[in-house]
Amino acid sequence: MARHEEPVTDAAGCAHCTPPTDKKVEQPHKKALVNRVRRIEGQVGGVLNMIEDDRYCVDILTQISAVKSALDGVAIQILSTHARGCVRQSVMDDGGDDAIEEMLGIVRKLIR
Repeated sequence: MARHEEPVTDAAGCAHCTPPTDKKVEQPHKKALVNRVRRIEGQVGGVLNMIEDDRYCVDILTQISAVKSALDGVAIQILSTHARGCVRQSVMDDGGDDAIEEMLGIVRKLIR
């Protein structure tokens, strides 16, 4: 049976990543994140409807830009939680070289 470890939560309510064997983390603002992503789902559905309704190209592109910005906002929020929780804990535990490299890799992907 697989061993499950609960995320560690600090005094500020931030959850930290569990050891590498179980990369699961409880998001401290999960409900707000879920609501934001559901709103983005609705925006994507709106883009689909605009395309199906033969809407003006610039209007569709403007909506796509709004969706991308909304997704970037969610990514920044999750990245901030990761840096303040998981990466900070790793730095305190063992210097954090692996966690920092992992975070820099995801930042590189996000800025493309």
